Amino acid sequence: MRSSPRRLPALLLGTALVTTVLGAGTIASATTTAQSDRDATAAASAAHTGHAMAVSTQASGDDPDGDGYIPAVPQVTGVTPSTATPPSRYFHEFQANCSVTHTAPDDPIVYPGQPGKSHDHTFMGNTSTDANSTTASLTGGATTCKAPADASGYWMPSLYNGDRKILPIGPQTIYYKAGVTDYTSVRPFPKGLRFVVGNPMQSADEFRHHRGFVEGWECGDSYFNVDFPATCPNRPDVQLNIRFQAPSCWDGKYLDTPDHKSHMAYPVVKPGTNDNMCPADHPV
Repeated sequence: MRSSPRRLPALLLGTALVTTVLGAGTIASATTTAQSDRDATAAASAAHTGHAMAVSTQASGDDPDGDGYIPAVPQVTGVTPSTATPPSRYFHEFQANCSVTHTAPDDPIVYPGQPGKSHDHTFMGNTSTDANSTTASLTGGATTCKAPADASGYWMPSLYNGDRKILPIGPQTIYYKAGVTDYTSVRPFPKGLRFVVGNPMQSADEFRHHRGFVEGWECGDSYFNVDFPATCPNRPDVQLNIRFQAPSCWDGKYLDTPDHKSHMAYPVVKPGTNDNMCPADHPV
C-alpha cells in the first residue's frame, strides 16, 4: 500500500506481545512521539508498503499447529462482567515507559517465523523482538522499558517522511488502565497475551470512528486530527503525537486468535449510565 498525501498515516496498527504480568490492568493506550516537521503532512506521502490483516497460518513456537488459536492455560471461565460503581479514586493505571530498540520488516504476531514479510515496524521494549519471537524467547530478555522486569514487546508501523524514517524520541508511554468503571473487578492479564489494534487499510472515516481513536494526531495546539496536521511548529519542544487506545476486555479463553483481534473487545456502556463494563462475550 502506497499512501497519498491525504491517505491515512502509517501508525494505525499497534501490536503487543505481553510476556510479564506487571499488575492488574490491560493495555489501554499508547502515546507515540515523533520528531516534528514543518510540513508534517508530507510524512503521509510515503507510508511503507503494508498489508491487510491476514489470517495467520504459519506455525510458531507459541502456535505449533498454525491454526491461529493459542489457548490460555488455564482459561478464565465463569466470569460475570461487573456492573458495580466503586468509590471514586484518582488513578487506576500504571505506565510502561519504553524506548525504541530497532526497526525491521518483521511481525511475530501476523507473520511469525517469516522475517522480512511485514512492512517496516518500529519496536520498543524487549530488545530481541523479531519475526521468530515467542513468549519463551522474550521472557527474561533485555528491555529498554524503565521497569527492568518488563519483557513485553511493543511495535507499530514505522513513520516515514518521503523515504526518510522518523523515529520516536525518548521513552514512549504505554498506559495500562482499568478501562471499566469497576476497577476492583480488573484482573492481571495472562502471560503471553498478544493482539493487534487498528488496521493499516482502514479509511479516514473508519479511523475517526474507531473505538481506539482518542485524540488522533496532535502537534502543538492542533489535535483530534484524522490526518497529519497541515502545519506543525518548528520548535524543539513541539512534537508530533498520536494516541490510540487498545481494547480492555478479554474472552478469557485465547491468548491469540486467527485475526489477532477477536479475543479482545472494548468495554460497553451500562444501560442508563455512563459507566463502562465488559461485554458478556469478553467478560474478563
